[in-house]
Amino acid sequence: MSEARDLKAAIRVRLSASDAHYGGQLVNGAHILSLFGDVATELAILCDGDEGLLVGYESIEFLAPLYAGDFVEVTGRITKIGRTSRRMEFEARKVISARRDLSDSAADVLETPIIVGRAIGTTVVKAEQQRKIHTAA
Repeated sequence: MSEARDLKAAIRVRLSASDAHYGGQLVNGAHILSLFGDVATELAILCDGDEGLLVGYESIEFLAPLYAGDFVEVTGRITKIGRTSRRMEFEARKVISARRDLSDSAADVLETPIIVGRAIGTTVVKAEQQRKIHTAA
């Protein structure tokens, strides 16, 4: 049996030139929301054995820019389990920063990751699709 506070997931990705949406290779915030969605899917599978559906965000904060070439790590955890809903908190941190000021391929590993975004969202997994036993938080 798992408890909500024990369920965590993380992904780390490199943002490519195709992820850039604005001038200066700036990546738009919607890309971070997509990564939050991927983490939400993993959390739902861990919790229920089903992908569920991320139905909405309670809050979203974009705190620092991301650029093509940066590496971002996204983490999430379930903070509350309802009958069909799962409340989740997400955080995105830049862990490697592209250094185009030095060369096209230069990058620095950040000693202290930079929090670039946070969100709180809700995923719903229909009762008939839940395949795991869990306890409410």
